Amino acid sequence: MRSYDFSDIRDRREAFIARHGALKKERSSWITHWSDISKHVLPRNGRFFVTDRNRTGASRYNKIYDNTGTRALRTLGAGMQAGATNPARPWFRLTTSDPDLGSYYPVRQWLDDVVDRMQRVFARSNTYRALHQMYEELGAFGTSVSIVLPDFNNVIHHYPVVCGEYSLQQDYQGKIVGCYREFEKTIGETVKEFGLKNCSVAVRDQWNSRQLENTVQILHVIEPRADQERDPDNPSPKHMPFKSCYLELGGDDDKLLRESGYKRMPVLAPRWSVAGGDVYGTSPGMEALGDIRQLQQEQLRKGQGIDYMVRPPLQVPSQLKDRESELFPGGLNYVDPGTMLPFDQVTPNGGVRSAFEVGLDLSHLLADIQDVRERVRSSFYADLFLMLSMAGPNTRMTATEVAERHEEKLLALGPVLERLHNELLQPLIDITFDQMVEADMLPPPPDEIAGQELNVEFVSILAQAQRAVGSNSVDRFMGNVMQLSQVKPDLLDKVNFDKWADNYSEMLGVETDIIVDDENVLALRKARAEAEAAQAQVAANREQAAAVKDSGSVKTDERNIAADVLNSGAAPEDI
Repeated sequence: MRSYDFSDIRDRREAFIARHGALKKERSSWITHWSDISKHVLPRNGRFFVTDRNRTGASRYNKIYDNTGTRALRTLGAGMQAGATNPARPWFRLTTSDPDLGSYYPVRQWLDDVVDRMQRVFARSNTYRALHQMYEELGAFGTSVSIVLPDFNNVIHHYPVVCGEYSLQQDYQGKIVGCYREFEKTIGETVKEFGLKNCSVAVRDQWNSRQLENTVQILHVIEPRADQERDPDNPSPKHMPFKSCYLELGGDDDKLLRESGYKRMPVLAPRWSVAGGDVYGTSPGMEALGDIRQLQQEQLRKGQGIDYMVRPPLQVPSQLKDRESELFPGGLNYVDPGTMLPFDQVTPNGGVRSAFEVGLDLSHLLADIQDVRERVRSSFYADLFLMLSMAGPNTRMTATEVAERHEEKLLALGPVLERLHNELLQPLIDITFDQMVEADMLPPPPDEIAGQELNVEFVSILAQAQRAVGSNSVDRFMGNVMQLSQVKPDLLDKVNFDKWADNYSEMLGVETDIIVDDENVLALRKARAEAEAAQAQVAANREQAAAVKDSGSVKTDERNIAADVLNSGAAPEDI
């Protein structure tokens, strides 16, 4: 195996091209499968040849007679967008490794402020548009790629890469650490982006002759920098942990279009599901491909059957061979009698008639088409995201039953959601946080948080639904306790209601601003107890004063000893 001198541009170009060839060879077994999925599910996506750029045309839809798979994929993409990264509501929050520190009000306020600013960055950039495209590619091909780079105006900018354009490399832990992207650019775009002096002689000649719409093939390399290639003490981009190199394929051997670097891996490469040590993922589209193919064939056969019934083959007298015939509805054709019919039968009334009776029963075919459609929708989780609309108008369910069915179906997305958190959303948040730190867009942190590691907690609808499954047992427990407490009231002493409120709110993903922290709760309860004690004291004083007043007054309208003495004039001892 040849060793390359990475200080020499020729050796580096040769090493990049050789590694790119090896990665393409590793990817080759997937290309045919991806291409088939693209033809039947997502025709506009997929660049399996470099020349596919802007040359797809309408021919991409020639394989689709029934678009159930395409519409189900659209539902999956929209459902994942709304369920995992909904732009209209918070879908993540930051926490500290120390729970006590996280509950400290200044720290919690700072974390909430950072999350709010990050949400505004996502909304201002093309993050949500890129995520929606990535969800669709994940559902179809099992792998999606987006390159997140710094942007002067919007902090970050996504450059989504379609299937077939990229080749990925992973480390021993199965983590994606490198991306080779082969694509086309026009001469005008290349010169504008990289500068004329960095381009090859061929590109410069075409630029000078104003052949700006001609294209050139470019390879973009993103991969870790070897230790011998970088100086950790040098802050320049050429010494950062990840390299970024652009080069012309077929260009000058001693030129690179651009070389820079990144502190963090800028490539987001989530996979729907991974089998073994595979680099690329599997997808619902792969699972549904057989049914989608069957659906196209059945729709084609249904169309042919209807065509037989609407436009059956005709037998026409030979006398009409060279004459114009009116075969449209209401047309008139004049035919001489004695025309020969099949089986050498002579009829006195010749004419145009069906060659054979077409009596097709399409009910079985239509039933099977509906069955296949349901399987396709189920493969893309459309029955999960459209559960209520697909249940039918006559289906009656309580709100509790709807929630339980929804949570049950969401369990199927649990492993997928966990992988998306690790391979897509967590790296996206880390990249954005680093860029905001570089741009000095974060508020000054409190002193208590210095040196603390921040964690990301996902609170999206799908993430909450995963947690909400655990709330069912809590609901049953509390329901039974409250019911039994009617018979045995002291049973409530076994329940820590404060802990229940904290845990239950966390299960449901309730925003932290709604829940009052323990310190304020204690202060509130102390103030309430003091107020109640003061009110009790006031009431006791009033009762005591009333008692004293009542004891100082004597009723004279009733018989008593004092009245008898006064009335009789006798001494008390004589009575």
